[in-house]
Amino acid sequence: MFHISSSEDIKKGKVTDVYFERTLKILKEKKMDKKVTAEVRARSFPSDYKWAVLAGLDEVLYLLEGLKIKVWGMSEGTLFYPSEPVLTIEGNYSEFAKYETSLLGLICQASGVATRAARCKKVSRGKTIYHFGARRMHPGITPMLDRACFIGGCDGVAVSKSAKELKEKPVGTIPHALVLVAGDTLKATELFHEVIEPEVKRVALIDTLGDEKFETLRVAEALGKNLFAVRIDTPPSRRGDLLELLEEIRWELDLRGFKAIKLFVSGGMDEEKINLLSSIADAFGVGTWISNAPVIDFSLDIVEVEGKPFAKKGKRSGKKQIWQCSSCLTHQTLPFKRKIKKCSCGGNFIPLLKPIIKEGKIVADSPSPQKIRGYVLGQLDKL
Repeated sequence: MFHISSSEDIKKGKVTDVYFERTLKILKEKKMDKKVTAEVRARSFPSDYKWAVLAGLDEVLYLLEGLKIKVWGMSEGTLFYPSEPVLTIEGNYSEFAKYETSLLGLICQASGVATRAARCKKVSRGKTIYHFGARRMHPGITPMLDRACFIGGCDGVAVSKSAKELKEKPVGTIPHALVLVAGDTLKATELFHEVIEPEVKRVALIDTLGDEKFETLRVAEALGKNLFAVRIDTPPSRRGDLLELLEEIRWELDLRGFKAIKLFVSGGMDEEKINLLSSIADAFGVGTWISNAPVIDFSLDIVEVEGKPFAKKGKRSGKKQIWQCSSCLTHQTLPFKRKIKKCSCGGNFIPLLKPIIKEGKIVADSPSPQKIRGYVLGQLDKL
């Protein structure tokens, strides 16, 4: 068997830290359950992150649906900042206590992946980013990883199941294994061209056996207009100056009239390398850097008890609202019912925390992954 919690067990609150179970036992036996307001926020972000992307909200809605609570939340895909609550829950503590472990897990990892994907897209100068990181993580969570990286800005994913759930076409090229079995780069590319359906773009993998420049030219001259791109996945031990290598390949292709053939780079890509190579590369395959993204370290804390502001030390008590300027995306955090003036830029502030669950019923819209991705990209353009 695979070591995976079932959807049923998660939905029933069985995936929870034991101290929540013990707390619930005490509250029930002593009849001291109380109505509380709790907020989910991240005090700080990984590394030098200035912002993060909220993801995993669709699973949170599924988790909390049917509970006798009210929930306010930011829309999935919203860019938020440290210490801003992204979710606010109101109801008897016993109603949702056992779900805290799963709730945080759902948005911590998904938001981490979406944020890394968005950062890669931001530094790519608008170039194409594909997610190739499924093989680095447990296959049981592949659809979640691919969805999070797609809404974060990736242009496509490689796993067929994930792509089907996203209603996208899976993306991929030729593995080194096919080149080795065929015994030759050109032969492998020709076999791909002969067998695979025409609508799949022909991308030749040109770093397996020979010199990247000369392998590129061999394949380009043989396939001509049928060749969409070449992929360079040269091992680090043989790379040297990768930027200069790409520039050399681009020069040789252009010189021979193959200006339409694109350059696709993969293998150990991260934000720094994408930023360096995006001046010449047309697309990037990113694996571990996205799939193994550091989580956004959310926590859930009570900020009101029986309608009165009350929080542990180090936390600001009271229910809050996050206001965003519709023009410059500036954020302000204020007590929930306090009114706000216009932004200094002249734009109007809009509330980001909106009702998403009322007495157990989902009242928020469920936009498509494509719409959420567009929302994220629109915000990235304004950063």
